[in-house]
Amino acid sequence: MLFTFILIDKPESAELRQRVRPEHKAYLSDMADCIAFAGPLTHDDGQTMLGSLLVIDFPDRDAAHAWIAQEPFTKAGLYGSTAVHAFVNLWPQKVGFPKPS
Repeated sequence: MLFTFILIDKPESAELRQRVRPEHKAYLSDMADCIAFAGPLTHDDGQTMLGSLLVIDFPDRDAAHAWIAQEPFTKAGLYGSTAVHAFVNLWPQKVGFPKPS
């Protein structure tokens, strides 16, 4: 089942995000085959980080919550708010995704 993670950074946390990012990317890479999509949420300038949006396949909600609890940004205290929701993808992606090779 797909779960969305809507993760909003605490204010003034850009340095923490940059410092922990290598661990975050390594943790995500362990789930690469289960990630539908993932990326940063930004302010309207498209550059200033606001948080993260992840959509990942897990067997159930407990597994999704266990995974996010161990995520490096979570453990470092980056997120001011975390929301996890079950998600059903009903729309074929056409915009904002890499073109197949």
